[in-house]
Amino acid sequence: MLLVTTVKKERRKQLPDNYFELPIKEKLYFIRSDIPAITHLDYSARVQTVHKETNYKYYQLIKAFKELTGYSVIINTSFNVRGEPIVCTPDDAYKCFMRTEMDHLVMDNYVFNKEDQPEWVEEKDWQEEYELD
Repeated sequence: MLLVTTVKKERRKQLPDNYFELPIKEKLYFIRSDIPAITHLDYSARVQTVHKETNYKYYQLIKAFKELTGYSVIINTSFNVRGEPIVCTPDDAYKCFMRTEMDHLVMDNYVFNKEDQPEWVEEKDWQEEYELD
């Protein structure tokens, strides 16, 4: 289930008194919580719940992540680079992984660590392949 909720007060960072009067672009430069990747400008977050009975593997991943980090939150977003189509195949996923600053890629039961991969070489600048929107 997808929900919109407010980030708990104990997770929030202190913001300047005039934060809510600032232009939107200026608000973007403030870290609003200890889970900044999911905390929107107004402290809201879109969350999706995962249940052991309906998605056991993903539930176990989130549980293991919490044991390692103390956070039971994993980002679930579209997989692509701005201006490019969404990743559809394992080849697309690996190519996007190697072209970006991602550290790890998980596909099914496989975990790829960027540091363990062979050097990624391309003949032309991949960022010129698609026009930005």
